[in-house]
Amino acid sequence: MNRLMRCAVVVMLTLGVCGCRTVYYSMWEKLGKHKRDLLRDNIEDAQKEQQEAGEKFQDAFTRMKELADFDGGNLEKLYGRLSGDFERCNSAAESVRSRVTDVRTVADDLFREWESEIEEISSGELRRKSRSKLDTTRVRFEGLHRAMTAASGRMDPVLTQFRDQVLFLKHNLNAQAVGSLKGELRGIEHDVSELLREMDKSIIEARRFIRSME
Repeated sequence: MNRLMRCAVVVMLTLGVCGCRTVYYSMWEKLGKHKRDLLRDNIEDAQKEQQEAGEKFQDAFTRMKELADFDGGNLEKLYGRLSGDFERCNSAAESVRSRVTDVRTVADDLFREWESEIEEISSGELRRKSRSKLDTTRVRFEGLHRAMTAASGRMDPVLTQFRDQVLFLKHNLNAQAVGSLKGELRGIEHDVSELLREMDKSIIEARRFIRSME
């Protein structure tokens, strides 16, 4: 997302609280971007952010395995890296959740506008075609949104396990705590794998939806 787009998102969030998103959309229309374009941009950004989040979660789990295999050296340094990985995962998760909300908001506004404009079409045949296209697009979007929400929801149990381990290690930075971590790895690995699988599904759905808009 370029700098202008980032600034516009901040404006959108501010205006959204006031129920004045019309100003935001009007600003973009003057720049040649309509709700359809904004929805596509947000979905593309969601793809990237989910991919980046998945990589951060995978990195954190890899670090956790390194810590579980600790066999001498600077334990505190390894813990510091894991703690940093957790913070990055938490930040990435917040970005993904926020983006999913943005996608839903723009989609709902687009569909409302589409519904309204259909009523302005005088030709019955063209009105039916536009209605059919809207219905198809809406169904496809709901499939995408379910996939995005499922992937987003999978982050929470992983973050909870990461947080538990980071805090436990913080309070017990010794070989016994490391041994306890080793016993938890299988369950954490399962949850991370499920998260990455859901994110892959969401990314695939996003690509399909974007292709359908072209």
